[in-house]
Amino acid sequence: MTSHPSRHCTVELQALPSRIGQVRRIVSAQLRYWHLDPLIDRATLGVTELLSNVHRHARPDKSCTVELELLPDRLTVSVRDHDPRLPVPADATDPADATPLATCGRGLAMVAAVSESWGARPDGENGKVVWFTLPATAAAHGHPARPPQDTPRPAPAPASVTATVVAGVSAEVSAAPGGGVTVGGGTAVPLKVAAATAPAGP
Repeated sequence: MTSHPSRHCTVELQALPSRIGQVRRIVSAQLRYWHLDPLIDRATLGVTELLSNVHRHARPDKSCTVELELLPDRLTVSVRDHDPRLPVPADATDPADATPLATCGRGLAMVAAVSESWGARPDGENGKVVWFTLPATAAAHGHPARPPQDTPRPAPAPASVTATVVAGVSAEVSAAPGGGVTVGGGTAVPLKVAAATAPAGP
């Protein structure tokens, strides 16, 4: 049986408005690096909604971890925080709150609308994970045909990479040569980024 190793990217951050935009750019860059450009809009919208929920509702702090996991048939995006309370979708709340101006739970409705599936689960005694999946078919991967023999193949990405994301960044985050992401300009603020990719095929 042929095994299909997964590929991961994790980002640790404080779910503050200024950080959410940075994470959107990191997610976009990582999906471009994985040749999943068609999934960028839905993935970044979903992660924005999940991080916004952490910012609005999570207690006792806003620390969280965003994780991307790519398997052959799907991409899973998850957000882990330190609040054990599971989210409640808008359609499960008090009908009096389910108005066009209601804000609680509407982000989850957006996540459900853009994703293939989604859910939430406890993470130990003091936390939870909220996740959603998107289909990652061969067409979504956008893999090019095998290059001609005289065309050198790109070197595989390193097993892991650490980067520093900057506050107030206005530069575009992009995939760095050899893997990972790069961010330009601004005052450095620690934000852990770890990426791992499967080895290149034969």
